[in-house]
Amino acid sequence: MTSNDTIAVGRRVLETEAEALARLAAELDESFAAAVEALFTAKGRIVCTGIGKSGHVARKIAATLASTGSAAMFVHPSEASHGDLGMIGQDDVILALSKTGETRELADIIAYAARFHIPLIGMTTGRESALGLAADIVLQLPDAPEAADAVNAPTTSTTLQMALGDALAVALLERRGFQPKDFKVFHPGGKLGALLRTAADLMHGREELPLVAPQTPMREALLVMSEKRWGIVGVVDPRGVLLGAITDGDLRRHIVGLLDHTAGEVMTPGPRKTAPPGMLAGEALALMSDPPPAVTVLFVVEGGKPVGILHVHDLLRAGVM
Repeated sequence: MTSNDTIAVGRRVLETEAEALARLAAELDESFAAAVEALFTAKGRIVCTGIGKSGHVARKIAATLASTGSAAMFVHPSEASHGDLGMIGQDDVILALSKTGETRELADIIAYAARFHIPLIGMTTGRESALGLAADIVLQLPDAPEAADAVNAPTTSTTLQMALGDALAVALLERRGFQPKDFKVFHPGGKLGALLRTAADLMHGREELPLVAPQTPMREALLVMSEKRWGIVGVVDPRGVLLGAITDGDLRRHIVGLLDHTAGEVMTPGPRKTAPPGMLAGEALALMSDPPPAVTVLFVVEGGKPVGILHVHDLLRAGVM
């Protein structure tokens, strides 16, 4: 088998699955809206279940739902038959995955849902299958060919399950008005967690702020700039409102007779780049990087008053970059 043959196989698989996904999107109907509504209004948890490859996908869907603000968990069908059915409460909603809908291991969960009137959502190709007939809502998957059609290994079908699970999670996320700050709660670690930290999380506090009054002689302003070592000094009015800032660029522009001026005369009025305390670290990095001009430091401002200062190195240490 040549490399070209191998590439051709890869393309065939991707094209087969892409065609199935396009069918799924085109055939999505009111049952999807009904499923989202059932999951949204559930007082309890979303219980995802499935066996084999469908079970692996169900685990992933439960994890995605949980990370986006929906109380969700995975229950293994075989374990459910040996005591774990007690984990499923009457306020829960069950999302059961099975390609054919005839998975024997789901029988006890299906019966349990019917006995205790627990809403059951079935994700299957078989609307007339045991799962399809028992489910309150059927999310029907296209009966598309598997990418490994010769051996019928679950490929396309699991891709469809995964994508439909993502669609449910995103629809629920948007229905809840889930925001990046909420997402941060569930993702405190890694680069994603770093990006979701806020300016207030990373900033240096008021005691480290380089601030002077407009009438401050530049000789004194330079001492403050050197002492604080941020390469910038903010100019504030008697109420503490930020009027402007002096950077190295301002010093160069006023190099002739610099010490004869006051801070208010040298400053650039109203810094164009400041961050509110709630700005995400990723957004702060983008603000620093976007010209004109790119900067390495931001004042964190609330109500017009500086409350902290944020340096690009703070973002680097936090793992944002």
